[in-house]
Amino acid sequence: MHAVFASYAKELGCSYIQDEAGNSYLVNDPSDGYCLIASHLDSVIEGGEYDGAAGVIAGLMCLRWARRDGLRVPLRVGAFRCEESSNFGLCTIGSGLITHESYKENIDSLKGKDGRTIAEVFREKGWSLHPKKISGIGEYLEMHIEQGKVLDETKTEVGIVGTIAGPKRYRMYLNGMADHSGATPMSMRNDALCAAAAIILEVERIGHREAAYNSVATVGVLNNAPNVMNVIPGEVTIGIDMRGIQKESLDRMERDLLRAVKSICQFRRIDCRQEKINDVSPIRMSPETEEGLVKAARELGLSFRRMPSGAGHDAMSFPPLCRTGMVFIPCRAGISHNKLEYTTIPSVADGTAVMYRYLKDRYGTR
Repeated sequence: MHAVFASYAKELGCSYIQDEAGNSYLVNDPSDGYCLIASHLDSVIEGGEYDGAAGVIAGLMCLRWARRDGLRVPLRVGAFRCEESSNFGLCTIGSGLITHESYKENIDSLKGKDGRTIAEVFREKGWSLHPKKISGIGEYLEMHIEQGKVLDETKTEVGIVGTIAGPKRYRMYLNGMADHSGATPMSMRNDALCAAAAIILEVERIGHREAAYNSVATVGVLNNAPNVMNVIPGEVTIGIDMRGIQKESLDRMERDLLRAVKSICQFRRIDCRQEKINDVSPIRMSPETEEGLVKAARELGLSFRRMPSGAGHDAMSFPPLCRTGMVFIPCRAGISHNKLEYTTIPSVADGTAVMYRYLKDRYGTR
Protein backbone atom coordinates (compact mmCIF):
# COMPACT_ATOMS: atom_id res chain seq x y z
CA MET A 1 0.00 0.00 0.00
CA HIS A 2 2.87 2.38 0.70
CA ALA A 3 4.28 1.51 -2.73
CA VAL A 4 0.93 2.37 -4.34
CA PHE A 5 0.89 5.62 -2.37
CA ALA A 6 4.41 6.46 -3.62
CA SER A 7 3.36 5.77 -7.21
CA TYR A 8 1.18 8.92 -7.22
CA ALA A 9 4.19 11.22 -6.84
CA LYS A 10 4.90 11.69 -10.55
CA GLU A 11 1.24 12.23 -11.46
CA LEU A 12 0.89 14.92 -8.77
CA GLY A 13 4.22 16.60 -9.51
CA CYS A 14 5.58 15.69 -6.07
CA SER A 15 8.61 14.02 -4.59
CA TYR A 16 8.35 10.91 -2.42
CA ILE A 17 10.27 10.57 0.84
CA GLN A 18 10.32 8.11 3.72
CA ASP A 19 11.40 9.03 7.23
CA GLU A 20 13.47 6.96 9.66
CA ALA A 21 10.37 5.32 11.16
CA GLY A 22 9.12 4.12 7.75
CA ASN A 23 6.38 6.73 7.34
CA SER A 24 5.75 7.79 3.73
CA TYR A 25 5.21 11.31 2.34
CA LEU A 26 4.44 13.06 -0.92
CA VAL A 27 5.88 16.59 -0.95
CA ASN A 28 4.96 19.44 -3.27
CA ASP A 29 7.44 21.93 -1.73
CA PRO A 30 10.29 21.17 0.71
CA SER A 31 9.96 24.54 2.49
CA ASP A 32 9.49 24.79 6.26
CA GLY A 33 6.11 25.82 7.61
CA TYR A 34 4.39 23.13 5.56
CA CYS A 35 0.93 21.71 6.24
CA LEU A 36 0.90 17.94 6.73
CA ILE A 37 -2.33 16.15 5.79
CA ALA A 38 -2.02 12.55 6.90
CA SER A 39 -3.53 9.36 8.25
CA HIS A 40 -2.58 5.68 8.10
CA LEU A 41 -2.81 2.64 5.82
CA ASP A 42 -2.69 -0.25 8.29
CA SER A 43 -5.86 -2.00 9.45
CA VAL A 44 -7.13 -3.98 12.38
CA ILE A 45 -7.62 -7.70 11.81
CA GLU A 46 -10.77 -8.23 9.69
CA GLY A 47 -11.08 -4.44 9.46
CA GLY A 48 -12.66 -2.29 6.77
CA GLU A 49 -11.44 -0.32 3.77
CA TYR A 50 -11.89 3.25 5.02
CA ASP A 51 -10.33 3.55 8.49
CA GLY A 52 -7.17 5.53 7.78
CA ALA A 53 -7.08 5.03 4.02
CA ALA A 54 -9.87 7.57 3.42
CA GLY A 55 -7.76 10.21 5.16
CA VAL A 56 -4.73 9.46 3.00
CA ILE A 57 -6.92 9.71 -0.10
CA ALA A 58 -8.18 13.08 1.18
CA GLY A 59 -4.60 14.30 1.33
CA LEU A 60 -3.97 13.19 -2.24
CA MET A 61 -7.10 15.02 -3.34
CA CYS A 62 -5.90 18.21 -1.63
CA LEU A 63 -2.56 17.90 -3.41
CA ARG A 64 -4.31 17.57 -6.76
CA TRP A 65 -6.60 20.54 -6.10
CA ALA A 66 -3.70 22.68 -4.82
CA ARG A 67 -1.75 22.01 -7.99
CA ARG A 68 -4.81 22.90 -10.09
CA ASP A 69 -5.51 26.13 -8.18
CA GLY A 70 -1.96 27.27 -7.39
CA LEU A 71 -2.54 27.20 -3.63
CA ARG A 72 0.27 29.11 -1.89
CA VAL A 73 1.25 26.63 0.80
CA PRO A 74 3.82 23.85 0.98
CA LEU A 75 1.88 20.61 1.42
CA ARG A 76 2.88 17.13 2.47
CA VAL A 77 0.61 14.11 2.48
CA GLY A 78 1.61 11.43 4.97
CA ALA A 79 0.87 7.73 5.38
CA PHE A 80 1.89 6.62 8.86
CA ARG A 81 2.95 3.14 9.91
CA CYS A 82 1.40 1.08 12.67
CA GLU A 83 -1.44 3.35 13.78
CA GLU A 84 -3.53 0.39 14.91
CA SER A 85 -2.72 -1.43 18.14
CA SER A 86 -3.80 -4.86 16.85
CA ASN A 87 -0.31 -6.30 16.46
CA PHE A 88 1.95 -4.70 19.08
CA GLY A 89 -0.72 -3.56 21.54
CA LEU A 90 0.26 0.10 21.14
CA CYS A 91 -1.41 2.62 18.84
CA THR A 92 -0.05 5.48 16.66
CA ILE A 93 3.50 4.14 16.67
CA GLY A 94 4.66 5.74 13.38
CA SER A 95 3.40 9.22 14.24
CA GLY A 96 4.32 8.87 17.91
CA LEU A 97 7.94 8.02 17.17
CA ILE A 98 8.58 11.05 14.96
CA THR A 99 6.86 13.44 17.39
CA HIS A 100 8.83 11.96 20.32
CA GLU A 101 5.82 11.10 22.45
CA SER A 102 7.33 10.12 25.78
CA TYR A 103 5.51 6.81 26.12
CA LYS A 104 6.86 5.64 22.72
CA GLU A 105 10.51 6.02 23.75
CA ASN A 106 11.14 2.53 25.13
CA ILE A 107 9.03 0.14 23.11
CA ASP A 108 11.79 -2.08 21.68
CA SER A 109 10.54 -5.18 23.53
CA LEU A 110 6.91 -5.02 22.37
CA LYS A 111 5.98 -8.34 20.77
CA GLY A 112 3.72 -8.83 17.78
CA LYS A 113 1.33 -11.70 17.27
CA ASP A 114 4.04 -13.67 15.46
CA GLY A 115 6.31 -13.47 18.52
CA ARG A 116 8.81 -11.07 16.98
CA THR A 117 9.63 -7.84 18.79
CA ILE A 118 9.03 -4.50 17.16
CA ALA A 119 12.79 -3.91 17.35
CA GLU A 120 13.38 -7.00 15.20
CA VAL A 121 10.79 -5.89 12.65
CA PHE A 122 12.20 -2.37 12.42
CA ARG A 123 15.78 -3.69 12.00
CA GLU A 124 14.60 -5.96 9.21
CA LYS A 125 12.95 -3.02 7.43
CA GLY A 126 15.88 -0.68 8.00
CA TRP A 127 13.84 1.73 10.14
CA SER A 128 14.63 3.29 13.52
CA LEU A 129 12.69 3.21 16.78
CA HIS A 130 14.58 6.35 17.76
CA PRO A 131 14.21 8.66 14.76
CA LYS A 132 14.92 12.36 14.78
CA LYS A 133 11.97 14.56 15.65
CA ILE A 134 9.83 15.85 12.79
CA SER A 135 10.71 19.45 11.96
CA GLY A 136 9.48 22.31 9.81
CA ILE A 137 5.82 21.43 10.27
CA GLY A 138 3.42 24.36 10.59
CA GLU A 139 0.06 22.60 10.73
CA TYR A 140 -1.44 19.12 10.79
CA LEU A 141 -4.84 18.12 9.36
CA GLU A 142 -6.52 14.72 9.27
CA MET A 143 -9.81 13.44 7.91
CA HIS A 144 -11.28 10.17 9.17
CA ILE A 145 -14.50 8.23 9.25
CA GLU A 146 -16.26 8.88 12.56
CA GLN A 147 -16.24 5.22 13.69
CA GLY A 148 -19.44 6.00 15.55
CA LYS A 149 -23.13 6.54 14.78
CA VAL A 150 -23.65 10.23 15.53
CA LEU A 151 -23.11 11.72 12.07
CA ASP A 152 -24.92 8.89 10.29
CA GLU A 153 -27.98 8.88 12.55
CA THR A 154 -28.30 12.69 12.65
CA LYS A 155 -27.74 12.94 8.87
CA THR A 156 -24.89 15.41 9.42
CA GLU A 157 -22.36 15.74 6.61
CA VAL A 158 -19.17 16.49 8.57
CA GLY A 159 -17.93 16.61 12.15
CA ILE A 160 -15.32 19.04 13.46
CA VAL A 161 -13.31 17.39 16.24
CA GLY A 162 -12.57 19.37 19.40
CA THR A 163 -11.00 16.75 21.68
CA ILE A 164 -9.62 13.24 21.17
CA ALA A 165 -10.23 10.87 24.07
CA GLY A 166 -7.22 9.73 26.03
CA PRO A 167 -6.77 6.03 26.76
CA LYS A 168 -5.75 4.25 29.93
CA ARG A 169 -4.96 0.63 29.13
CA TYR A 170 -3.98 -2.28 31.32
CA ARG A 171 -2.97 -5.89 30.96
CA MET A 172 -3.89 -8.00 33.97
CA TYR A 173 -2.16 -11.36 34.48
CA LEU A 174 -4.29 -13.53 36.79
CA ASN A 175 -2.73 -16.62 38.33
CA GLY A 176 -4.82 -19.21 40.13
CA MET A 177 -4.40 -22.99 40.15
CA ALA A 178 -5.11 -25.38 37.29
CA ASP A 179 -6.81 -28.39 38.85
CA HIS A 180 -9.02 -31.26 37.74
CA SER A 181 -12.48 -29.88 37.00
CA GLY A 182 -14.24 -33.03 38.28
CA ALA A 183 -12.18 -33.90 41.34
CA THR A 184 -11.68 -30.45 42.90
CA PRO A 185 -14.48 -29.32 45.27
CA MET A 186 -15.97 -25.91 44.53
CA SER A 187 -14.80 -24.53 47.89
CA MET A 188 -11.15 -25.45 47.13
CA ARG A 189 -10.77 -23.81 43.72
CA ASN A 190 -8.61 -20.89 42.63
CA ASP A 191 -10.29 -20.31 39.27
CA ALA A 192 -8.51 -17.51 37.38
CA LEU A 193 -11.23 -17.33 34.73
CA CYS A 194 -13.97 -16.72 37.31
CA ALA A 195 -11.89 -13.83 38.68
CA ALA A 196 -11.51 -12.51 35.15
CA ALA A 197 -15.28 -12.74 34.61
CA ALA A 198 -15.91 -10.69 37.75
CA ILE A 199 -13.37 -8.08 36.61
CA ILE A 200 -14.93 -7.91 33.14
CA LEU A 201 -18.37 -7.19 34.58
CA GLU A 202 -16.90 -4.59 36.94
CA VAL A 203 -15.19 -2.86 33.99
CA GLU A 204 -18.59 -2.66 32.29
CA ARG A 205 -20.16 -1.19 35.43
CA ILE A 206 -17.38 1.40 35.68
CA GLY A 207 -17.96 2.39 32.06
CA HIS A 208 -21.69 2.82 32.66
CA ARG A 209 -21.06 4.97 35.75
CA GLU A 210 -18.81 7.32 33.77
CA ALA A 211 -20.90 7.34 30.58
CA ALA A 212 -22.36 10.73 31.54
CA TYR A 213 -18.85 12.17 31.00
CA ASN A 214 -18.47 10.52 27.56
CA SER A 215 -16.15 7.87 28.99
CA VAL A 216 -16.13 4.19 28.05
CA ALA A 217 -14.51 1.01 29.36
CA THR A 218 -13.97 -2.30 27.59
CA VAL A 219 -12.25 -5.65 28.08
CA GLY A 220 -11.16 -6.56 24.55
CA VAL A 221 -8.59 -9.29 25.24
CA LEU A 222 -9.10 -12.57 27.10
CA ASN A 223 -6.52 -15.36 26.97
CA ASN A 224 -7.27 -18.44 29.06
CA ALA A 225 -4.85 -21.27 29.94
CA PRO A 226 -4.81 -24.18 29.66
CA ASN A 227 -8.16 -23.67 27.89
CA VAL A 228 -9.17 -27.31 28.27
CA MET A 229 -12.69 -28.55 29.04
CA ASN A 230 -11.76 -30.67 32.09
CA VAL A 231 -9.22 -28.32 33.72
CA ILE A 232 -9.97 -25.40 36.02
CA PRO A 233 -8.39 -22.31 34.41
CA GLY A 234 -5.08 -21.53 36.08
CA GLU A 235 -3.85 -18.48 34.14
CA VAL A 236 -5.78 -15.71 32.42
CA THR A 237 -4.65 -12.51 30.73
CA ILE A 238 -7.14 -9.72 30.10
CA GLY A 239 -6.67 -6.44 28.23
CA ILE A 240 -8.61 -3.42 29.54
CA ASP A 241 -9.22 -0.27 27.49
CA MET A 242 -10.68 2.82 29.21
CA ARG A 243 -11.11 6.09 27.32
CA GLY A 244 -12.50 9.53 27.99
CA ILE A 245 -12.35 13.19 27.06
CA GLN A 246 -12.20 14.37 30.70
CA LYS A 247 -9.08 13.56 32.69
CA GLU A 248 -10.99 13.52 35.98
CA SER A 249 -13.31 10.81 34.66
CA LEU A 250 -10.38 8.75 33.39
CA ASP A 251 -8.66 9.01 36.77
CA ARG A 252 -11.83 7.92 38.57
CA MET A 253 -12.19 4.90 36.29
CA GLU A 254 -8.60 3.90 36.93
CA ARG A 255 -8.98 4.18 40.72
CA ASP A 256 -12.24 2.20 40.67
CA LEU A 257 -10.70 -0.48 38.44
CA LEU A 258 -7.62 -1.03 40.60
CA ARG A 259 -9.72 -1.10 43.77
CA ALA A 260 -12.12 -3.67 42.25
CA VAL A 261 -9.33 -5.90 40.91
CA LYS A 262 -7.64 -5.99 44.31
CA SER A 263 -10.90 -6.88 46.07
CA ILE A 264 -11.92 -9.57 43.54
CA CYS A 265 -8.52 -11.24 43.54
CA GLN A 266 -8.29 -11.26 47.34
CA PHE A 267 -11.76 -12.79 47.63
CA ARG A 268 -10.96 -15.49 45.05
CA ARG A 269 -7.35 -16.12 46.23
CA ILE A 270 -5.88 -15.14 42.86
CA ASP A 271 -2.50 -13.50 42.34
CA CYS A 272 -2.61 -10.57 39.94
CA ARG A 273 0.20 -8.78 38.14
CA GLN A 274 -0.79 -5.50 36.51
CA GLU A 275 0.88 -3.81 33.57
CA LYS A 276 -0.14 -0.32 32.48
CA ILE A 277 0.47 -0.11 28.74
CA ASN A 278 -1.11 3.27 27.93
CA ASP A 279 -1.81 6.44 29.89
CA VAL A 280 -2.55 9.44 27.70
CA SER A 281 -4.53 12.50 28.73
CA PRO A 282 -7.36 13.72 26.48
CA ILE A 283 -5.93 15.81 23.67
CA ARG A 284 -7.40 19.14 22.60
CA MET A 285 -7.27 20.14 18.96
CA SER A 286 -6.11 23.71 18.22
CA PRO A 287 -9.03 26.13 18.77
CA GLU A 288 -7.93 28.34 15.85
CA THR A 289 -7.90 25.43 13.45
CA GLU A 290 -11.20 24.11 14.79
CA GLU A 291 -12.83 27.49 14.19
CA GLY A 292 -11.32 27.67 10.72
CA LEU A 293 -12.73 24.27 9.80
CA VAL A 294 -16.16 25.27 11.14
CA LYS A 295 -16.01 28.43 9.01
CA ALA A 296 -15.05 26.35 5.95
CA ALA A 297 -17.98 23.97 6.45
CA ARG A 298 -20.34 26.94 6.73
CA GLU A 299 -18.95 28.52 3.57
CA LEU A 300 -19.48 25.25 1.69
CA GLY A 301 -23.06 24.97 2.94
CA LEU A 302 -22.40 21.60 4.59
CA SER A 303 -24.20 20.52 7.74
CA PHE A 304 -21.72 20.04 10.59
CA ARG A 305 -21.42 19.47 14.31
CA ARG A 306 -18.62 19.97 16.79
CA MET A 307 -17.84 16.67 18.46
CA PRO A 308 -15.25 14.68 20.44
CA SER A 309 -13.47 11.62 19.12
CA GLY A 310 -13.74 8.49 21.24
CA ALA A 311 -11.19 6.72 19.03
CA GLY A 312 -7.50 7.53 18.94
CA HIS A 313 -5.90 8.94 15.79
CA ASP A 314 -2.50 10.05 14.53
CA ALA A 315 -3.69 13.63 15.11
CA MET A 316 -3.18 12.98 18.84
CA SER A 317 0.58 13.26 18.36
CA PHE A 318 0.76 16.77 16.89
CA PRO A 319 -0.86 19.44 19.15
CA PRO A 320 2.37 19.95 21.17
CA LEU A 321 4.21 20.73 17.92
CA CYS A 322 1.84 22.67 15.68
CA ARG A 323 -1.72 23.75 14.97
CA THR A 324 -3.82 20.61 14.62
CA GLY A 325 -7.31 19.94 13.31
CA MET A 326 -9.48 16.97 12.45
CA VAL A 327 -12.57 16.39 10.32
CA PHE A 328 -14.95 13.43 10.59
CA ILE A 329 -17.23 12.04 7.91
CA PRO A 330 -20.12 9.61 8.48
CA CYS A 331 -19.75 5.85 8.24
CA ARG A 332 -22.80 3.68 7.67
CA ALA A 333 -24.48 2.66 10.96
CA GLY A 334 -21.30 3.72 12.77
CA ILE A 335 -19.67 0.39 11.93
CA SER A 336 -15.86 0.36 11.98
CA HIS A 337 -13.05 -2.11 12.73
CA ASN A 338 -15.25 -4.49 10.76
CA LYS A 339 -15.39 -5.62 7.13
CA LEU A 340 -18.87 -4.03 6.91
CA GLU A 341 -17.33 -0.57 7.44
CA TYR A 342 -18.53 1.80 4.70
CA THR A 343 -18.64 5.44 3.73
CA THR A 344 -19.46 7.07 0.40
CA ILE A 345 -17.24 8.83 -2.12
CA PRO A 346 -19.37 12.01 -1.76
CA SER A 347 -18.70 11.93 2.00
CA VAL A 348 -14.96 11.59 1.40
CA ALA A 349 -15.24 14.55 -0.99
CA ASP A 350 -17.17 16.61 1.60
CA GLY A 351 -14.58 16.08 4.32
CA THR A 352 -11.74 16.82 1.93
CA ALA A 353 -13.49 19.95 0.67
CA VAL A 354 -13.72 21.31 4.22
CA MET A 355 -9.97 20.88 4.76
CA TYR A 356 -9.16 22.34 1.36
CA ARG A 357 -11.47 25.34 1.81
CA TYR A 358 -9.80 25.94 5.18
CA LEU A 359 -6.39 25.92 3.49
CA LYS A 360 -7.58 28.33 0.82
CA ASP A 361 -9.02 30.67 3.44
CA ARG A 362 -5.84 30.52 5.50
CA TYR A 363 -3.18 30.66 2.81
CA GLY A 364 -4.83 32.07 -0.30
CA THR A 365 -4.09 31.28 -3.95
CA ARG A 366 -1.76 32.67 -6.56
